[in-house]
Amino acid sequence: MPVKTVNEVSKLAGVSIRTLQYYDTIGLLKPSEYTESGYRLYDDTSLERLQQILLFKELEFPLKEIKEIIDAPNFDRNKALEQQIELLTMKKEHLENLINFARGIKMLGVKKMDFTVFDTKKIDEYSKRAKEQWGKTPEYKEFEEKSKKWTDKDQKDMMNDFMNIFAEFGQMKELNPSYEAVQLQVKKLQDYITEHFYYCTKEILSSLGKMYSGGGEFTENIDKVGGIGTAEFTDKAIEVYCMQ
Repeated sequence: MPVKTVNEVSKLAGVSIRTLQYYDTIGLLKPSEYTESGYRLYDDTSLERLQQILLFKELEFPLKEIKEIIDAPNFDRNKALEQQIELLTMKKEHLENLINFARGIKMLGVKKMDFTVFDTKKIDEYSKRAKEQWGKTPEYKEFEEKSKKWTDKDQKDMMNDFMNIFAEFGQMKELNPSYEAVQLQVKKLQDYITEHFYYCTKEILSSLGKMYSGGGEFTENIDKVGGIGTAEFTDKAIEVYCMQ
């Protein structure tokens, strides 16, 4: 198997030699071998691990967590790649919007004070969701512990019950989100998450609401069971609930 020197890897990956040396020191990326003179050499397996490290850096994980995740026996590389593609696509769209916005200012001048183009909420929420999936947050650990004993039937029944809660939100979406019945439904959602997944504080619930309405798979699934607009309505109801 061909090997590359630390200088070659630095140029190939756009990572400084000092960074590669540091990764070696902390055990994050060990060279495949050393020369008699002590120079680091990297094979394809090492380069693949470096790609994984850089992937999680894009998801803004600390190096310590990256090491724990990649070394974990249940690490799913394909899932990680899916998340990387999703995040980069969102960042690409965000940058394109900024470019178009700047061009508009250059051509037409500032006509109104519009700051929505700078909003990175969806990117932030996706990064948070990825961290909750791969990270070692207390909520993630609690979920791991609870889910150990689940059978396939348990998981299927639980998710059906969970989605039924959103179906019930869909039947209410013509109401004002602050109505008592709607707020009781939010409480039902919070209690369900606490009982079956992890302790759901108002802060966590608020973040979940933004994730539900932020587009993508969550929004599609919720709107599928409750009708178009259910995810957005749920988020608004959660926002009212969390402000009380």
